[in-house]
Amino acid sequence: MKIKIQKDENNNRQRFSVLLKKNIEFVFLLCTAVSVIILVQLFNFVKDQKKENFFNIFSNIYFEKTLHSIVRNLEPKYIDIEHKIAFGENFTSILKKHEIPKNEINLAKSILSKTENLNKLKNNQTIKFTLDLENEKKIISLLYPVSRTKKIRITRNLIENTFDYKEIITNLNKKIIYKEARILNSLYRTAVDLDVQPNIIIEFARIYGFQIDFQRDIQKNDVFQILYEVFHDDSDKIYETGKVLYANMILRGQKNELYYFDKKKFEGHYDKNGKSAKKALMKTPINGARLSSSFGMRKHPILGYNKMHKGTDFAAPEGTPVMASGDGKIIRARWCGGGGNCVKIKHNSTYSTVYAHLSKFGPGIKEGKRVKQGKIIGYVGSTGMSTGPHLHYEVIENGKKINSQKLKLPSGKILTKENRKLFEVKKIKTNVLKSEIIYKKN
Repeated sequence: MKIKIQKDENNNRQRFSVLLKKNIEFVFLLCTAVSVIILVQLFNFVKDQKKENFFNIFSNIYFEKTLHSIVRNLEPKYIDIEHKIAFGENFTSILKKHEIPKNEINLAKSILSKTENLNKLKNNQTIKFTLDLENEKKIISLLYPVSRTKKIRITRNLIENTFDYKEIITNLNKKIIYKEARILNSLYRTAVDLDVQPNIIIEFARIYGFQIDFQRDIQKNDVFQILYEVFHDDSDKIYETGKVLYANMILRGQKNELYYFDKKKFEGHYDKNGKSAKKALMKTPINGARLSSSFGMRKHPILGYNKMHKGTDFAAPEGTPVMASGDGKIIRARWCGGGGNCVKIKHNSTYSTVYAHLSKFGPGIKEGKRVKQGKIIGYVGSTGMSTGPHLHYEVIENGKKINSQKLKLPSGKILTKENRKLFEVKKIKTNVLKSEIIYKKN
């Protein structure tokens, strides 16, 4: 009997072993699934415990204070500000604009006003200052521009709560540059390709603005020559540009030489015979513009009928600077109905000029103000009755509107006697200097 039972057990084991071998993969998957379920339950239990402990830490008041302190320290304590001086601003108004407390402003003024007149700020120069943003704003340092070579730096003395004063002088070295090129596309593009500074190009165009129309008079293969000053700082970087000493536009083989004469009251550019390049009125009060509508009868682009056009239209991109064509007094600088924003200048008892459709007026342009020839009085726009950006320009002679493009005006000053002798010497020196630079280049 026992032998039979033992045989049955052996048979059962063998059958189980065979069954297990046949289903080994299923058994393995079942064990794996059970193990995963147990591990997930265990992980969730531990996660809940850690989460509870984590929020307990955040609710701790000391941790909150520490966290807030860290966040505060991440915010910038100091801020650097550069403010470009605009027309009509003064030292106080600039600092108030940046929300600097009155006591700080007064402290800075008390130091700077000992040597400088803070009411005479120079437009387009930059005041730089560093502020401490903690609690009430404090000035840490301030750089005040006095001239192109002199600045004043005041730095906060944290112990005495006042400012240390220091003058900064930039030593400039003058260098004379000569450039010459054949114009293949435009004067501006050709000059830029020669690394001529943009403000020198603008000055060059202004000098010839009385006699040359840069849009129509210049042809391909005409030549320009220019001799001008640049000023380098101690690191040999160009700090600023100076005067145009010599200029020449060779148009279709014809020279148009101009020389700079620096005697007081006669300063300016003169031709080889001592006649000033400057005339009573500029031929064109805008650079790089296209004549889009001339003086005379035309079909009005908006009204649709023929009407006398008593001015000259120059098409140019919006924002292009418009210059006063001559010295004079502004008698109108306001909205002029169909003319939009306009400026009218009375030059003398004979001539007045009008500039219409401006997008905006230039800095400081107000009725009653006097302006110099070449001063920016506004910017091209399309205000009023206009179909697109352009300048409508009028010249009025003895109360009558005339064609500005046919106006022939006498030159300005003519050097005589002692001034003519001085000019001849200056001209010879300029020609020698130009020749030496050309010789060194070659």
